[in-house]
Amino acid sequence: MTYLSAEKKQELFTKHGKSNTEKTIDTGSPESQVALFSYRISHLTGHLKKNHKDFATQRSLLKLVGKRRSLLDYLKKNDIERYRAIVKELGLRK
Repeated sequence: MTYLSAEKKQELFTKHGKSNTEKTIDTGSPESQVALFSYRISHLTGHLKKNHKDFATQRSLLKLVGKRRSLLDYLKKNDIERYRAIVKELGLRK
């Protein structure tokens, strides 16, 4: 069993995506991507707390944090209201 099943992805995308019709799921919007990255970051953080010498996971965690940061910067630059909404909804710091 994987930590990120198809059902969990679908749930994240329908909750945070822009269009929520049954047939089309918004997987490309910055909000849905940030939500997916945040879920993966929290999982990898828990893994690293137990396995502190796993440097490959540490590197991938840092890459994910950078990707999430760049998406949040994009949102902040183009639509500040959407940025504030996703940061508040996910409980991110800034």
